[in-house]
Amino acid sequence: MVELANSLKRELNRYSPGGKLPSSRALVDRYRVSPVTVSRALARLAAEGLVVTRPGAGAFRAPARTAAPPPGDTSWQEVALSADAATELVPRSVDAIGVLVTLAAPPPGVIEFNGGYLHPSLQPEQAMAAALARAGRRPGAWGRPPTDGLPELRDWFARGIGDTWTAAEVLVTAGGQSALTTALRALAPPGAPVLVESPTYPGMLAIARAAGLRPVPVPVDPDGVRPELLAAAFRASGARVFVCQPLFQNPTGAVLSPARRPEVLRIAREAGAFIVEDDFVRRLVHEDAGPLPGPLAADDPDGVVVHVCSLTKATSPSLRVGVLAARGPVLERLRAIHVVDTFFVPRPFQEAALELVGSAAWNRHLRSVSAALKTRRDAMTTALRTELPEPALPHIPSGGYHLWLRLPDGTDEQAVVSAALRAGVAVAPGRPYFSAEPPAAHLRLSFAAVAGPAEITEGVRRLRTAWDETLG
Repeated sequence: MVELANSLKRELNRYSPGGKLPSSRALVDRYRVSPVTVSRALARLAAEGLVVTRPGAGAFRAPARTAAPPPGDTSWQEVALSADAATELVPRSVDAIGVLVTLAAPPPGVIEFNGGYLHPSLQPEQAMAAALARAGRRPGAWGRPPTDGLPELRDWFARGIGDTWTAAEVLVTAGGQSALTTALRALAPPGAPVLVESPTYPGMLAIARAAGLRPVPVPVDPDGVRPELLAAAFRASGARVFVCQPLFQNPTGAVLSPARRPEVLRIAREAGAFIVEDDFVRRLVHEDAGPLPGPLAADDPDGVVVHVCSLTKATSPSLRVGVLAARGPVLERLRAIHVVDTFFVPRPFQEAALELVGSAAWNRHLRSVSAALKTRRDAMTTALRTELPEPALPHIPSGGYHLWLRLPDGTDEQAVVSAALRAGVAVAPGRPYFSAEPPAAHLRLSFAAVAGPAEITEGVRRLRTAWDETLG
């Protein structure tokens, strides 16, 4: 389709503005492509403003564009945007760099080790398309949904949290990021400290800083957050919120150990604090994993835990359906902020999510992804141990989609990242995962966003080229 669009673009100069292009049938015959390819190529040119399509009449070269007006003077905004900073206890910092690293598509030919979502070959595209088609035919599918979300969908998520949770304690959100944003806005006023794991997910740090909150790091090890340091951080900071990922933590892959789970709940309860549990990859368990611990929320009858989870990581970046779950008066505050921010999640998305998780294809997809992620993880660990001199992999997770690689002391982390990109592989630097000075240089390497084991092996070989260039 791209090649056809480029060919047609080159031919446009043969036509005067408003001139009619050959018919779709003529283009099919000339370029020996399908009618669908022709339609998509013309749609691409129309989106670029180069052609105009008229149903029943054909495609025409777009009228000549008028000269763009001179740019306005926006320099006044520098003063306006900085005026509030002088009155804020903790100036808001809207910095999306750490998030954009995992959202931006790499240049052509570059292997994506920095992605945060499943490769298209791992996504249940056919099942999602079928679910969306069925959802669109449901009675009332395009009407206004309940602001809390469809009861059936809330009930499905509640059962996944624990036997004692009900639909009445669940709010449907537009994905996990939206849920985290709502939770932090509800639980902490601007200027307040919020305890975070160190290292942790850059998107959460961005949310906190954009809200004027002050992230306070609490170190993690392979068994999760360290309880004694968590208790000390609560005492020193006076924080009333702790955000954590107890299962396959991003970026370390750590799982909060059975011995630490009750300790963490007790420490938060004694501090009069909430725990925001980001249960983001529970459905991305690897084939060789043993029984999983339940969510922290399942062990919490007292409303300490505000639970966040979503379908996005296990399906597609565009299926942004998740939930917030909470007990007690905090649920009403979460509900109020959620409604003010978004009104509700579009009903067709909720109906499609229900169709997907209720289909036989759902469990087949989870089993397939479980096997594929184990294969990819093993391919990456094998390649790293083969190509890199004594790679430091503190923890090999049995779930999630990435590895956390510690670099030798004194390494210029950004130099390795830049050299890797020149060598043809995009990797995520470790610095954005720390809310304070990092103890060492790291890379986060994703094995889920690539085409398969062969591409993983080639990507690590390219990383070795960058390693040799920067470390000798």
